Amino acid sequence: MTGLGAGTGSRNSLADVDGLIVGHHHELDEDATLGSGRATGCTVVLAPAGTTAGVDVRGGGPGTRETDLLDPSHSVQQVDAVLLTGGSAYGLAAGDGVMRRLEELGRGIPMDAQGHVVPIVPGAVIFDLPVGDWSVRPTADHGYLAVDAAAADFARGSVGAGAGARAGILKGGVGTASLVLGAGPAEGVTVAALVVANPVGSVFDPHTGLPWGVGYADAASWGLRPPARAEVDAAVERGQKGTVLNTTIGVVATDAALSKAGCRRVAVAGHDGLARAIRPAHSPLDGDTLFALATGTAETAPFEVPAAFPADLPVLDAVCAAAADVVARAIVDAVLSATPVAGIPTYRDLFPSAFDVSS
Repeated sequence: MTGLGAGTGSRNSLADVDGLIVGHHHELDEDATLGSGRATGCTVVLAPAGTTAGVDVRGGGPGTRETDLLDPSHSVQQVDAVLLTGGSAYGLAAGDGVMRRLEELGRGIPMDAQGHVVPIVPGAVIFDLPVGDWSVRPTADHGYLAVDAAAADFARGSVGAGAGARAGILKGGVGTASLVLGAGPAEGVTVAALVVANPVGSVFDPHTGLPWGVGYADAASWGLRPPARAEVDAAVERGQKGTVLNTTIGVVATDAALSKAGCRRVAVAGHDGLARAIRPAHSPLDGDTLFALATGTAETAPFEVPAAFPADLPVLDAVCAAAADVVARAIVDAVLSATPVAGIPTYRDLFPSAFDVSS
């Protein structure tokens, strides 16, 4: 339960927003190192017909495609999928494969009577090139295969776009979380997030050793306790992440009916959650980018608002508050779900005593 008077969805994942499914495809060698082997991939979020979208880019070094299209003043109102990928700017090639597969499935903007379509697939990248061989990046085939792998039940951690991710000095990855909102204008609405955590900033408090998104009061709900002081001191002595480029990217979604402008506001709010779980966030060395999706399948009761405001303002306000919450939780989930890759330590590697909740 949260202060929003809400509980998690049945999966505690992005797929709790009905109609959204997620697919990963990655190449990951067990013996990958920093500089050799394969350790990269992509993740695709497939959206049902009629899904509106927005985006907010906060980092100083973004790598994106089709983000201009999501400006509320621009013509296209809906999207078919969102691509999250490794490989830095090279990884944007995976979007071509997503489009190719969606075209084969007949999904996209209908263009003529012959059935031709143009799929709308915005996307963003993380910088993971130093993990594994620099020349191994997601290709169009990765995007194509990720579409075919999409399902409501999907893996978390060092998978898909999170295969080569590093969260500060720790192994990063893919994380997800959801909330079903309680009493109020958005009662019954689901808000969820999926995040690929690859920041330059730290994801744990150097004083307590707990993830930034986990406080003393809710540590037990994550199966955690403050780790031993010696473990915290040793982790702090490791210093900071040493790469020039980084980036955390993700998707915040809801089944509420929102406009493109409303989706943009949800993406903005989602970045508050990013800043709760990563410090510093939105640096010149990150390309932090969050997309927002609204499927519009949930029914909400009408609330009177002044004529000067949009009719969906009470619902939008509740969704924005939840957006920050689920993004922060998704980042924690990414860090706790990650498994070792290329010798990058996981949270469990550095803080084993944090999982000893028996004492």
